[in-house]
Amino acid sequence: MSHVPVNALFTPLGIAVLTVSDTRGFDEDGSGDLLVKHLNESGHILVERRIVPDDIYQVRAVVSGWIARTDIHAILVNGGTGFTARDTTPEALIPLFDKAIEGYGELFRHYSLKTIGTATIQSRAVAGVANRTMIFAMPGSPKACALAWDRIIALQLDARTRPCNFAAMVLPSATLCNGRHTTTSANDGVRL
Repeated sequence: MSHVPVNALFTPLGIAVLTVSDTRGFDEDGSGDLLVKHLNESGHILVERRIVPDDIYQVRAVVSGWIARTDIHAILVNGGTGFTARDTTPEALIPLFDKAIEGYGELFRHYSLKTIGTATIQSRAVAGVANRTMIFAMPGSPKACALAWDRIIALQLDARTRPCNFAAMVLPSATLCNGRHTTTSANDGVRL
């Protein structure tokens, strides 16, 4: 664990948002919209946004491509974390992790307990790090995405959060001073 100095500065991170859904397009993607709004309001940069069907290999392919990029420091995945046959987001992501962040799912379920009661047992929110990229998966409801972002992710992606956070782990030290990352894409199913 790396401790944060008292005078740490906010450093914007490049973030990608992936919605996993068989039924939503960009016009119906309230959860993706919420995550984009919150990350932008926090001062981070949306690098890419996509929607893919609930398919283990399509999810894994998109995330694999993103973790190979140097301009994406964190990936927010919403949807596909339940228990239906089509919910395979954890199965798609876990093999990609260099290290799992068990505390994320535990903390998400702890906070969810207050609003949805024991139904939180059905949440398979997972997180990990792969190739110095943070990956956070959460349920696809806007309330669940807001909870994950506001109570956990925003704090851990803020270089000022003490006593420690993930920002220093995903950014090269030179970037912690003044870096900003942007990119564009013309792929189908992509919105910037």
